[in-house]
Amino acid sequence: MNKRIWFLAVLLPAVLGLPARAESHAPQVIDCHVHYNGDPGFLSKLLAKLEAVDGMAFLLVAPSDLATVRPVIAGAPHRLVGLGSVNLDDPRALELVDEFHAAGFRGLGELLNPLKNFYDPSYWPIYERAEKYGMILLFHTGIVMRSNPEIPVDVSIERMRVTALDGIARRFPRLTLIAAHLGNPDYAWAGELARWHPNLYLDASGSSLIKLQNNYTFLKSIFWWSGVESPHTPKSASSAFEKLVFASDVFGGELEEFDRSLERYHKMLDACGVPPAAQENIFAGTLWRILQKQ
Repeated sequence: MNKRIWFLAVLLPAVLGLPARAESHAPQVIDCHVHYNGDPGFLSKLLAKLEAVDGMAFLLVAPSDLATVRPVIAGAPHRLVGLGSVNLDDPRALELVDEFHAAGFRGLGELLNPLKNFYDPSYWPIYERAEKYGMILLFHTGIVMRSNPEIPVDVSIERMRVTALDGIARRFPRLTLIAAHLGNPDYAWAGELARWHPNLYLDASGSSLIKLQNNYTFLKSIFWWSGVESPHTPKSASSAFEKLVFASDVFGGELEEFDRSLERYHKMLDACGVPPAAQENIFAGTLWRILQKQ
């Protein structure tokens, strides 16, 4: 995309206070998990990709990048949704939630590497503030990369198990929660929690759809309750797989992962026999409806 055209179409409306072009229909795909890498050039590439596929992305933005990214998101509300990457242990966490909300951001994420369990009471004021604003919270759950093994860090996946979201979903029922990475490898727990909590969804980004590529039907045992009538499971006419939402976990500017993730999701859902209508909800419909209610 020509940089001058991109500036006029995206940044200029926000700078001048003009109304940005908005879509009246759901996009074809909504990616709930795209990390901003601090490079403004990445934003133009991302917007071009989203235009090409009629897509929308939840852009995860650090507080230090808020000033740079805010006008871009404001100028492209049909393509970008802002999520603030707040550190739960930051003394200014509540202030940052307020700042992101004031900037028009719709949620927080990816919440990562807490010093205590995600459900620790010291974090409840943050969740309360987010619930007040009707925010979506994207949590990292499960295994986490170790990019510099020589450097000691205070990181433990025990604090980020998907089971920690059980208490949050119950205590803050008006929060929409997304558990990134299917709780890898705690898939069974992730599925069971999503089954019972109407405010909890799962994304399958990361390594899971790579390691399961020769056995995608395994996930039918995780999302098993489609069409089941029993007092032991919530009544639902939807496919159990509709607790999934699409996510790529693009980071470091590697936008190619968006296409790879789309392909993996399609192959997995087709292998599991997920109906087309349910797939439409997984790729966009569910998140679109949540955004309209906020």
